Amino acid sequence: MAKKNESKRRAPFQVLVIPFRQLPSGTFVYGIFLREDASYWQGLAGGGTVGETPIEAARREAEEEAGITPSKAAYTTLDATATMPAIAIRGLTWGKKVIVIPEFSFAVEVPNPKLALSDEHTQYKWASYRTASKLLKWDSNQTALWELDYRLKNLPHSVTRL
Repeated sequence: MAKKNESKRRAPFQVLVIPFRQLPSGTFVYGIFLREDASYWQGLAGGGTVGETPIEAARREAEEEAGITPSKAAYTTLDATATMPAIAIRGLTWGKKVIVIPEFSFAVEVPNPKLALSDEHTQYKWASYRTASKLLKWDSNQTALWELDYRLKNLPHSVTRL
């Protein structure tokens, strides 16, 4: 049985969520977010908690950071993964044996272009693949965005809804 407050502890993994929408013209746009504490653009990102699966963490982070209601949005697991130094997670460690943690990527199709920002971001924008790719700071975000854009344009049947 889990100890009290164990569900609140940070699990050794990270999630990345790329929101997207299809415009009436058929083109796709992607949601990117400007971090409040570092002034760079990224997808929605955050850590899982103990006992939470990556998709559960992705749904929670998207709701907390952008107001995306899980029951009203369709998620897709992307193949893009990355690793990051465990020490890069502010003040959190999992002992000397955990040196890097995985980052799992997801896409979420949102029905409404209006998002609600948390304190983690100062603004968001819907951008074309080209614009978003140029603005994103992290390679892992650019790779996940590329995969999503490729799937939507070339393999739409591979964008399976969870």
